Amino acid sequence: MKPAPEPTPDAHPRVAGHTLHQQIRSSIEKQILSGAWKPGYRIPFEHELVQQYGCSRMTVNKAIGELVNAGLVVRRKRAGSFVAQPPIHSAILDIPDIQAEILERGQTYAYTLLRRSLRKPVSGRAGERELAGDGRLIALQCLHSANGRPFALEDRLISCKAVPEAAAVDFALTSPGAWLLGHVPWTAAEHRIAAIGASDTTATLLDIAKGTPCLLLERRTWRDGVAITQVRQTFPGDSFDLVAKFTPSRAR
Repeated sequence: MKPAPEPTPDAHPRVAGHTLHQQIRSSIEKQILSGAWKPGYRIPFEHELVQQYGCSRMTVNKAIGELVNAGLVVRRKRAGSFVAQPPIHSAILDIPDIQAEILERGQTYAYTLLRRSLRKPVSGRAGERELAGDGRLIALQCLHSANGRPFALEDRLISCKAVPEAAAVDFALTSPGAWLLGHVPWTAAEHRIAAIGASDTTATLLDIAKGTPCLLLERRTWRDGVAITQVRQTFPGDSFDLVAKFTPSRAR
């Protein structure tokens, strides 16, 4: 079945500081990550991109090859190249969708954006510098609730350089974690788990007593080696648990 017409990448043959194959890749990637091209959508054939950009077949092939390596595009013999389905990640600790977790418990979910700003990385924080690159960071603080009670406090940074389309998202309407899981594929993640006592500010926002035991989950994610986001999620100790499934392996 022929797919319905969709937007085509913007054709700007030359951009300072970018090779043509990088520009073609970036243009196609933008359509995928913005949701304009859904999973399963056939991207233009290589000969169509050659004509559009006025370049060689090798240049187009290199751009698409990088998208394939990044997990955004799949090639099908004699059929063309298609937007890949979001991967299912298998890990000891997966990236949770808090809204889905709450709904699976049969509880009512609510979300509140507490603060949003655009800023530079803080001097001395290497993780923020890596995340920002030579760009800025979207800083968000939000509260997830279950059955009308605070469930998790989230402090998140998103790289404007890695995910420029995030700047236009209204995070007052959708949580950043859910949006990222649905729009930005990740290829690597790092988790850090700690037990902490609630600070004054955290205790007020979570409606618990200062010093109440909490679970702190810190996470960073990358796509193809490029840092996407880092987040700190704080849960009251009695509201969240972590479950991991293991399989035995041979002793070494």
